[in-house]
Amino acid sequence: MAKNRKRLQHNSVGVKIMQQTNRVKNPDKQRKKLFNAPAHIRHKHMAAPLSNELTASKGVKTLPVRKGDTVRILRGDNKGFEGKVSRVDLKTYRIYMEGLTREKVDGTNIFIAIHPSKVQIRNLNLDDKYRKDTILGRKQATEKKAKPKQKAVKAEVAKTAPAKKAAAKKTANETEAETSEEGGQ
Repeated sequence: MAKNRKRLQHNSVGVKIMQQTNRVKNPDKQRKKLFNAPAHIRHKHMAAPLSNELTASKGVKTLPVRKGDTVRILRGDNKGFEGKVSRVDLKTYRIYMEGLTREKVDGTNIFIAIHPSKVQIRNLNLDDKYRKDTILGRKQATEKKAKPKQKAVKAEVAKTAPAKKAAAKKTANETEAETSEEGGQ
């Protein structure tokens, strides 16, 4: 189901109004948007999933691949190969890894291009302070989303706890009364 998106437009008076736009479904138009995308969108398309350890520690599932990250190939002929990213090509949506080469007919070695969706990030290059801040910001955002749920659960537990204690006291009083009645007979 296509989601409706809103886009700002100006009417004849110059007042900003919202206009509904539909998501593009036509494959030709999708390809056109992909291959004519600006750099900031291309960077987002270069995202790859993080390993389970990184997902647990960073609080995010995917991040764009950068030069210096350690990745493992999950699909294709080189499945299982792990290495450092030596180059990220935004124009062709491909990454190149150190040590992953093939020999041409004339004897020269060239790097093998890999799409970032076919790799898993195993280790992050956090030399860039902006990237570090972005990851930290995402983690805090996910924690904020989780906190209201936790508070709601704690509130429910707090409401049910006195009722459980009262029920436990009633059963304890009933068993004491029964034992005293039995002992009295």
